[in-house]
Amino acid sequence: MIFVTGLGAPETPRLMKDKSWLVVEMAPHRGGVTHISADGKKISLVAKTGTPNGLVCDMNDVIWVAETHPHPSLMRVTMDGQVEVYLDACNGESFLLPNDLCFGPDGSLYMTDSGMLMTDWVVDGAVRPDWQTASFDGRVYRINLKTKAVSKLDTGLRFANGIAIGPDGHLYVNEMITGKVYRYLLKNGVPTGEREDFGNVLAPDWSGEFRGPDGMAFGADGRLYCAVFGQGDVTVLDPDGSVVRRIRTQGRNPTNVAFGPDGEKRIYVTEHELGQIEVFDVDTPGLSLYYG
Repeated sequence: MIFVTGLGAPETPRLMKDKSWLVVEMAPHRGGVTHISADGKKISLVAKTGTPNGLVCDMNDVIWVAETHPHPSLMRVTMDGQVEVYLDACNGESFLLPNDLCFGPDGSLYMTDSGMLMTDWVVDGAVRPDWQTASFDGRVYRINLKTKAVSKLDTGLRFANGIAIGPDGHLYVNEMITGKVYRYLLKNGVPTGEREDFGNVLAPDWSGEFRGPDGMAFGADGRLYCAVFGQGDVTVLDPDGSVVRRIRTQGRNPTNVAFGPDGEKRIYVTEHELGQIEVFDVDTPGLSLYYG
């Protein structure tokens, strides 16, 4: 089922308290945060920001946006269209390509940074041809929104992308170039050791085109649903990290996934190629999210 179409390179569907939706649109002619009514019939621009990649909402309906270009930053956006560059560096080190966001149980905001400027990643309208071997410094950040304190939890990832808190209360991050999903064991919001290998979402049959894991979300059953850009599916990982299902999308480039409202056993998937949100029945409602 198609929930809404006519979007410009959509990413990061987020359900609001009134059952309406927010997404970001990365296409240059759109380039901002978009609000979609609960029935999918009304689409309106909240704010232009540039080339946003990820977003989350807090308990006060403030929108936090991972902005990639022209000013890589964490932006604070309100529903009346006000935009503020809230943070753009960690201890003097500039962000490169802020990508995805999630809140943790302690109220911290976690953010991935893919580790390369957008102008270096996309060349002449396409992903750089040496994407498999290019040098990345992908990062994972923990942000205190009250104090603006930023700490770098990890570095050196090969295009850090999707991020989510699991039912175990730990942090999960994927790496787009390798297809790996990592787990960080958290204590008081901080990793207690090195990242752990959890699983891999790449299918064995591959013709060589660019592909890799993008946004992801947990079901209440503990399974992880991960949009795989270029592979044309949402890959589902069991709690042990094994692949149990691949849900084919209409377009080849799904970017992110969210569960529907009120325990609805459906996922809503943003799809970059066709500019739409696709809906699929699944076996579980979503895991409850944190809102900061």
